Amino acid sequence: MTAKVISAKAIFASLAIALASTTVSHAAATDYEFQLVQTEVPHGPEATVAVRLIDKKTSKPVPDVVIFSTRMDMAPEGMEAMTAPVEALPSAEAGIYAFKTNLSMEGGWRFKLAAKVQGETETVQGELVLQATP
Repeated sequence: MTAKVISAKAIFASLAIALASTTVSHAAATDYEFQLVQTEVPHGPEATVAVRLIDKKTSKPVPDVVIFSTRMDMAPEGMEAMTAPVEALPSAEAGIYAFKTNLSMEGGWRFKLAAKVQGETETVQGELVLQATP
């Protein structure tokens, strides 16, 4: 009976060592970056702003992201209280996310986003500055 107990302990010890040496690598929110597709957008009530989310490790766009929070404001011009509504649009390209907004004035606009990437626990956040042009 003692040999069976020692053998079982040896097996469990081997499994514990094997599991301890196995690491699961997850990316952090800082491993992703939002980028504007175009930094200049014509101003007006039907302005379209497109962004991509890049995996910085692979430099590839990340598809199927759930963007759950957006805010468009004129903080770059010192007018953070000046906001514009943002509406998600269907995208024709994987990893590109398009939004309709009303860029009522020319100048600098800040676009803030928060998203969930499949398989990641952290929220990915971005803050982009674009120029509304005539």
